[in-house]
Amino acid sequence: MLLRPQGRKGELLAELLTDFPERFTDEARVFLAKPGFTGVEAEAQAMKVLGHWLPTGRNQGRVVLHFAEVDSISAAEQLAGLEVLVPESERVELEDDAEYVSDLVGCAVFDGTTFVGEVTGVEFAMTPDGARRLTDAAPLLTVEAAKGDEVLIPYVKTFLVALNPERKRIDMALPEGLVELNRVRRDEPA
Repeated sequence: MLLRPQGRKGELLAELLTDFPERFTDEARVFLAKPGFTGVEAEAQAMKVLGHWLPTGRNQGRVVLHFAEVDSISAAEQLAGLEVLVPESERVELEDDAEYVSDLVGCAVFDGTTFVGEVTGVEFAMTPDGARRLTDAAPLLTVEAAKGDEVLIPYVKTFLVALNPERKRIDMALPEGLVELNRVRRDEPA
């Protein structure tokens, strides 16, 4: 997600939700859209990346992007809050034990033969100030259970039995009690 202008020439600070920042090479094609966008490519705003860099200090773990035709702070402000999308056909090939978040969202999660729910999102641990992602902490699958409750499940190899993104299914062997321990009931305050 594009956070805010970062510089005087239209650059934008963005959350880095990829392990492949090199995908933002000069002339890379990306699309910008509102969060939760599910439309087709033609409905998103096509952009060309002119350059990128990885900041240090309090913004370490994020990326600064500079887009063609965005050359001022005010032009960059107009893009803040939009998500940066990459067409599936242009994704970087992942290593065998890695998945795209978009491949996990929508998957049915099973603990053995028990249906737990459907993945609605993936949460990444952040530093206490929210400035950067902690890369050594396991991501959490946000799973909507059958009753509408939310269950947070650590997405770790130890629990993963099988992933089949084509069938939208994740099979896990979860420790006894984990689902109930990590359940957030919709009628309870968060």
